[in-house]
Amino acid sequence: MSASYEIRMKVAFHDMDPLQVVWHGNYLKYFDVARFGLFAHHGIDLYAYMVEKRYAFPVTRTALKHIAPLRAFDEFVCRARVTEAQYKIGMAFEIRKAESGLLCARGTSEQLAVRYPEMEMEFAIPDDIRQALGF
Repeated sequence: MSASYEIRMKVAFHDMDPLQVVWHGNYLKYFDVARFGLFAHHGIDLYAYMVEKRYAFPVTRTALKHIAPLRAFDEFVCRARVTEAQYKIGMAFEIRKAESGLLCARGTSEQLAVRYPEMEMEFAIPDDIRQALGF
């Protein structure tokens, strides 16, 4: 079964734009919090992996669909789910208001494995990462 993770968060005042809704770029920040929570929950420390095994996993693609706005101090749940971990790490994200379950945003991301510091692309996710993510 592929890895997933949910985290409950609250919109901070400084995440707002002049229209009093969450600025669109902050949704990617929320996705990143869920992504690193997912990795940590499944025993993966990407920084330690880079230092010890000389692999980095940069995000190479993102997509985001805004559906309903988050506003000041809204509580929400961001869910990250691994969709692929063979040749790249693919993730799907959802942000829903905590109380109502209203879907606010959906997104996806892709990460590649690269040799560090050369930044040479590998064409497979290392077996220990792949297995920890349920693939």
